Amino acid sequence: MAKTRRTSVPIYDTVGMYLEEVSSHDLLTAEDEVRLSRAMEAGRKAQHRLDDDEPLTPEQRAHLYRLVHEGAEAKMTFIRCNLRLVISIAKRYAGRGLDLLDLIQEGNLGLIRAVEKFDWRKGFKFSTYATWWIRQAITRGLGNQARTIRLPVHMVDVVRTVQETEQTLTEVLHRHPTPDEIAQASGLELDRVAAAAAAPGDTVSLDRPVGDDGDAELRDFVEDGTSPDPFGHVVRIMRRIYLRDALRILDEPERQVLILRYGLDDGIPRTLSDVGKLLNLTRERIRQIEGRALSKLRHPSCDLDLAALL
Repeated sequence: MAKTRRTSVPIYDTVGMYLEEVSSHDLLTAEDEVRLSRAMEAGRKAQHRLDDDEPLTPEQRAHLYRLVHEGAEAKMTFIRCNLRLVISIAKRYAGRGLDLLDLIQEGNLGLIRAVEKFDWRKGFKFSTYATWWIRQAITRGLGNQARTIRLPVHMVDVVRTVQETEQTLTEVLHRHPTPDEIAQASGLELDRVAAAAAAPGDTVSLDRPVGDDGDAELRDFVEDGTSPDPFGHVVRIMRRIYLRDALRILDEPERQVLILRYGLDDGIPRTLSDVGKLLNLTRERIRQIEGRALSKLRHPSCDLDLAALL
């Protein structure tokens, strides 16, 4: 049977494209971090004022919208300029069950959380603070996604310890060690070793090298025309994050309608009728709310390219 080779961009070329894009953003100085953090804080305060429904003049409302938008822009700048930190950390976890781009994606989620939680007043360097969040996100991603059946994070650590100990003992003893020997060498209790041995195994990666010289991958023999472009997937995630921040200038019904209408949570766009059924509102009412929300986002103070984002 003839093998079918994929014609899509190889995964490492895609990683290279992503690295090139990330490298185009300058690193932040300590002064930049403070400036961006202040802009984000001002945006959050402005959003609280807008959410409180206090009486505002059109000029005041426009000013608050501008602060919210500037805060969202500051957050995206903070994230973009620290993506190289994610990559450097993600590389240390390569070969543990997830592809590099998947590890980067998990690390990006940790970076976003770090940006949201960072307090510039405490005097910490952001990279030092963010490293913990990025590592935690990647570790949890490995525990959640590297296996078809999800294991608790603490169990993933036990499984890894047992596997590493078993490999070491096999090299020393020139045979497979017994559970008792693994327990003694690893310092784990015998029942935990047994539980780790019974845990579901890792799935087989389509990126696994095959052949004598390893110049082909398993995916080369499996046709999948629906496989998404990893680089495009990362871009779509960052675009949804940016848009979700921009939606903070809207009230709750408006945010909810746009999130459902354009699939900002799950990537599944919905018709006006579908959104109406989910929110128990008429199709016409959903259309009105959507129109009002889009008008706000088109306001000059918001400065969004909706056609590129939605």
